[in-house]
Amino acid sequence: MDSVRLDKWLWAARFFKTRGLAKKAIEGGKVHYNGARAKTSKNVEVGALIRVPQGWDVWEVEVVALSDQRRGAPQARELYRETAESAERRAREAEGRRLTQQAMQHPLKRPDKKQRREIQRFQRQQDE
Repeated sequence: MDSVRLDKWLWAARFFKTRGLAKKAIEGGKVHYNGARAKTSKNVEVGALIRVPQGWDVWEVEVVALSDQRRGAPQARELYRETAESAERRAREAEGRRLTQQAMQHPLKRPDKKQRREIQRFQRQQDE
């Protein structure tokens, strides 16, 4: 296989569920190809660096192989290799989210009317 469109490759590598979602992310400027914004029809080359947002995480991957067919997850992982910096950053951010989640106290019950008004008053003060 000589060339594959960027949206097709992202779909085949299972970064997006549909090609339409991949296209929206590319057109929205979320996906970067070799450090620059790319168009949907950009041809992917082996060795290229692609930066892809996925939920809370941002993946930086190097293209290892080309495919325009969506296969199982193990075969999809063979299409790319994540950079060491990206894996380290994702792990660090996940740990930070986990610690933040532990530190937050969840209320035992829903706020009553008085508490809701106090929350809204506090939020208005923060906006000003």
